[in-house]
Amino acid sequence: MSEQVLRYLQTNRDNLLEKLANFLKIPSVSTDSNHQQDIEKAADFIVTYLHEIGFDLAEKQPTNNYPLVYAEYNGAGPEAPTVLFYGHYDVQPAEPLELWKSDPFQPEVRDGRLYARGASDDKGQVFMHLAVFEAFLKTEGKLPLNVKVCIEGEEEIGSESLYEILHAKKEQFAADFAVISDSGMVAKNQPTILYGLKGFTGLEITVTGPDHDLHSGMYGGAIRNPIMALSHILASMKDKEEVVTVEGFYDGVEPLTDDERAMMANAPSEDFAKAAGVDQTVSEKGYTAVEHTMGRPTFEVNGIFGGYQGEGTKTIIPSTATAKITCRLVPGQDPENVQQLLEDHIMKTAPAGVKVHVEKEKLSAKAYKVEPDHPLIKKAAEAYSKAFQAETVYVRMGGSIPVVEWIQTLYGMPIVLLGFGTPEDRLHSPNESFPLDSFDKGMETIVYYWQAVGNQE
Repeated sequence: MSEQVLRYLQTNRDNLLEKLANFLKIPSVSTDSNHQQDIEKAADFIVTYLHEIGFDLAEKQPTNNYPLVYAEYNGAGPEAPTVLFYGHYDVQPAEPLELWKSDPFQPEVRDGRLYARGASDDKGQVFMHLAVFEAFLKTEGKLPLNVKVCIEGEEEIGSESLYEILHAKKEQFAADFAVISDSGMVAKNQPTILYGLKGFTGLEITVTGPDHDLHSGMYGGAIRNPIMALSHILASMKDKEEVVTVEGFYDGVEPLTDDERAMMANAPSEDFAKAAGVDQTVSEKGYTAVEHTMGRPTFEVNGIFGGYQGEGTKTIIPSTATAKITCRLVPGQDPENVQQLLEDHIMKTAPAGVKVHVEKEKLSAKAYKVEPDHPLIKKAAEAYSKAFQAETVYVRMGGSIPVVEWIQTLYGMPIVLLGFGTPEDRLHSPNESFPLDSFDKGMETIVYYWQAVGNQE
């Protein structure tokens, strides 16, 4: 039954790419309040599109910040399963603009890739699902399953409103399973099942010494330097073998099984050293770089600042120093518990002569993992392989998508991460792009998958 749907996508490819380009032209940057009208325009684009192709309900729902697009299609009947499709229409800022080879909000195709901010994260992948909905409705007159759509405008600022909405409107978002396309494949044209995501938490440490900057010649040797104190604290939290030395940090961590380590070893992986421009990789003692990034917790200092930053020398003992820390977590770790362990360690190791304040990250999330042999996952793997003509590999990702854990915790439904990005997409960076191969084969995958889970084959 898929032939006419796929033929529609192929015949209308140019029109669909033009419509996607119009979507990408909207600078829906959620981090900048100056783009409030653009955010509204992007949400309106989706609502209009869903109405045009025949959804029963499509509307903007207000939040405490930017609107959420909600839609329903119930034409498959009460016996058909219902899927909750999630995505986001907001994008990262495009700056620095001078590093782009073309205007980030004037999409351009070069060398088989579509260049624009949001091309991969996440407008391009959201649009692919909308286009597939269109193809089914225009050819077969209905979708193989019932659909609920949740497309938010705050993902790039931590989904600030979404958790409250999901919690308050459980009946509205209830479904048999969820599909999210906000991820990618381990290599171009290499179908990839992402069966696990890391959790996330963090905190900010501020060390305060004197109540104002001091002359280092007059006070050096008598007053504790906050930058040095902060450096001592940070150095005590992880050793040279990338092992976190905070007491209790690894308690409860779900170990990697031999089967998982084999799957990780067999999956294609980017050359981390080459991609990062370094001489060699480093990873936790006893684990490869792939195993560490995919399946072991991490501790990173994301920023450290204090004291004089200008040209030349300013001989001072600065009054304050600050560091931002984040941890990626794995199954078995609780974000709030990890935060407390970090804070306890910080307070215990803080030297005399300074005061330490810890600000905990509010938008934490637990890790997510689904069994690779789950029927919905196996059908996704089959759809991938059929479209890309390659065996699907199974991996876990070092990144975090908090909404995945929220949906699992609040609704208890299985979640399928059906991503089509590639390592070369340059997410959040200048010259973000999306391969047209992923656009075409990704939509083909979605067609096969909806038919498989809707029992239409």
